[in-house]
Amino acid sequence: MFKPLSFALVAATVLVASINNPSATFARTCASKCGSHPIQFIPGQHIRLEVINSTPNLIKIQRPSGTDVISLSPGQKLSLEEIEGTEPNTSLIFWSEKGLSLQAIVSKPNFGTLRLELRPTWRSPGDRSLYIMDDGRINVF
Repeated sequence: MFKPLSFALVAATVLVASINNPSATFARTCASKCGSHPIQFIPGQHIRLEVINSTPNLIKIQRPSGTDVISLSPGQKLSLEEIEGTEPNTSLIFWSEKGLSLQAIVSKPNFGTLRLELRPTWRSPGDRSLYIMDDGRINVF
């Protein structure tokens, strides 16, 4: 007698709870609303940096820690030497020759490559630099 009664109480409670608050009743996976994972490398990993100019204008790029200014023509793709992932806050700055705003799209096409695609944007002031933190995280400013 107690088993059918307790089962009926549990079923009624679940039914009432699901009617009153349906979003709290059903558990969802993180994949449904979490978004994509941030791009990150293993600290100390060698990283090959690809820069793609997807704008119709000349773009200038520079690694403040050791390179001269490099000009990147429209549509040009440039591979920079391997970057040591343990350098403190390795950075790359970029700007349009005409002073136009840029949008930096960062992707990780494979294990050891970081791709930076520069596109025109209407946002002002736009993106201007890429930082590879010594803990492997990637930031665009």
